[in-house]
Order: sequence, then structure tokens, then C-alpha cells
Amino acid sequence: MRTRRRLQEALFELVRERGVDEVSVGDIAARAGVNRSTFYQHYSDKETLLADALDLVAEQSDATLQAIDLTSDEAPQALAAFLAHVDAHAELYHRVFTEPGYGIVLARLREQVRVGVRGIADEASDVVPRDVPVDVVADGITGMVVGVIGSWLAMEPRPPAEAAALWIWRIAIGLPGVGPATSA
Repeated sequence: MRTRRRLQEALFELVRERGVDEVSVGDIAARAGVNRSTFYQHYSDKETLLADALDLVAEQSDATLQAIDLTSDEAPQALAAFLAHVDAHAELYHRVFTEPGYGIVLARLREQVRVGVRGIADEASDVVPRDVPVDVVADGITGMVVGVIGSWLAMEPRPPAEAAALWIWRIAIGLPGVGPATSA
């Protein structure tokens, strides 16, 4: 596990210095103090290393969707924490969303969001449409979240992560049958 961590840290250091496209597997291995064969014992390619590294950073930022108050008008702290993580690594995520070749990373991001949304579905039974399968709702919300993140990353200047979190939350709770009930 220590070698994987060193490889992940080396990748982030090098990406900050040069950009993701200018970093090779050899560069990563050298920075981590291992040889290329050790790299390949742990990862098949740079993209898989990047996906693992971003997963770890998201996990460390406490970017989980646990204990979300679905009746709140405020974006959940977990969502804001996750978007702060994305913002801190905006150059990498922007590449993931706009350039070919980062499908593993984007697929992992989609799966993280989907699992998080699906995980709160049981607690959200009063706000999830009963005539729509929970997995369909989770996939729909996931598509929206990933779409908003992609649009937000493309903005110049990019608004703060808190603004993007609020956009996502407002769209999610504004979906028919999803979110807090409104009184007439």
C-alpha cells in the first residue's frame, strides 16, 4: 500500500509541475523512487493510477454523501467538500471531462456519485418518485451531477465550489418528485 501511495503522490507532484500530458510512467516511477516494473506491478497505466489517486483524495476530503438532509435548501457539506476537491485538482478534472483517454477516471467518478446517490435512496423514500426505480433515479441524478461539474469546470472564471454545489443541489431538489415537498 505504501508503494501505491508513493506513486499517487509522485503523480500529483509531477502534474502540478508539468501538467498531466507531460508526465510519463517513467517520470512517476523515478519520482516515487521505484522502477518501472514496480509501477506495473501496481498499475496497468497512468490513467488507472490517476483514477486511484483521485479516489483517495476524494475519500480524504470526506466527500461522501452520508447523512444528507434532503429537506434542506442548503447544499450538503459533503457535496461542497467533494467539489472543493474537484476545484483543488481542476486542471486534472478538466482534462478528464474534455479530453479523450481519461474514460477510467470519468467512469469512476460517475460510479462514486451513483453509489452515493443510491446509498441515500432508502432514507429518501419519501422524496424519490415511487413509480421510478431507485436505480433509474440514481443514474439520472448522477448524469446531472457529472454534467454540472463538467460545465462548471469549463467556466472562465470558474465560480467557487460552493456555488456549483448549490446549483447541483437546487437542480436535484427541483426535480419533480425529488427533494423537499413544497407547501401550497
